[in-house]
Amino acid sequence: MKILHVETGRHLYGGPQQVIYLTKALLARGINNILVCLPGSGIDNAARDAGVTVRNLKCVSDYDLAFAFRLRQLVLSEKPDIIHCHSRRGGDFLSGLATTGASIPAVISRRVDNTESPWIAKLRYKPFCKIIAISNTIANVLRASGIAEERLTVIRSAVDTEQFKTPSDRKAFQVEFNLSNTDIVLATIAQLIPRKGHRYMLEAVAQLKNSYPHLKVIIFGQGSLEAALRKQTAKLGLEGTVKFSGYRQDLDDYLTCLDLLIHPALTEGLGVAALKASAAGVPVVGFAAGGLSEVVANGETGLLVPPKDVEALRVAITKLIEDPALRRKFGDTGRLRMQQDFSIESMVDDHVQLYESILNVTP
Repeated sequence: MKILHVETGRHLYGGPQQVIYLTKALLARGINNILVCLPGSGIDNAARDAGVTVRNLKCVSDYDLAFAFRLRQLVLSEKPDIIHCHSRRGGDFLSGLATTGASIPAVISRRVDNTESPWIAKLRYKPFCKIIAISNTIANVLRASGIAEERLTVIRSAVDTEQFKTPSDRKAFQVEFNLSNTDIVLATIAQLIPRKGHRYMLEAVAQLKNSYPHLKVIIFGQGSLEAALRKQTAKLGLEGTVKFSGYRQDLDDYLTCLDLLIHPALTEGLGVAALKASAAGVPVVGFAAGGLSEVVANGETGLLVPPKDVEALRVAITKLIEDPALRRKFGDTGRLRMQQDFSIESMVDDHVQLYESILNVTP
């Protein structure tokens, strides 16, 4: 079996990381993979390090027809059994255009939960025989857009629980981020864009800073809202509480040192940051939006509150600040849940079964 994967994301965020998990595991099972990605991108380097065959193609926009032409030439040259498109940027319209008429079945992974009109969805997904939703929430969005049930399958994203098996060096963490032994450390891990809801987290933290002088918040991520969020931080008097740390490739090395992950996204396909936090034994507080409720078991591995409800978010954060034993309980339960329900092995098994069903191959 030979699978050609297309992922045009620039950074090794949640989606591209899932592609690395998948291609690396498929390779270990003897399945031939070719990854098409942008030259010099985060996934380019990670895939090469994992031993995956990489083909670099430039894609400058969602409507880069030259990319579609080059991808079609590559498809005809490599003759894969299945084409698996993973990203929105160039991964749906352009990849679909490139594969049309190639007589090779194509599938696409859908990782976002934004709604689409039926006519756009019909056009976007027409070239694909299967649409893989990474959560039930996304599957429901696709159903509402008119995608037929027989074309849908749900394969949830995975997390590497083994990498968090050994606790991180807390002293090194404190030195790196200028923290003390008495600090209570919260973090957000997300792109700095409107739908991630950072503004609501900052408003909640502003109500907590006087009661908890040792409270520290680290904002991991980059994006178009950074200047606005820094301005809001200053306006709320949080300069001594909140630290912007940008995008860190070594973030996973410090996850087990966090006391709490705040995930205030207003929409969410699934929530890879929450998956990783739970795998690291860190409880999660967030908004009950999108697929996050499939990751966080409310009252068992974290606390979920209504979207945009700053007061409810403040109360939830306070509850876990005040109760270290409950934080540990949520963290332990979350880690176990990730091992049981979100393993890489299970995710890969589901993909292999899908590929084989498309090719009518008996395992």
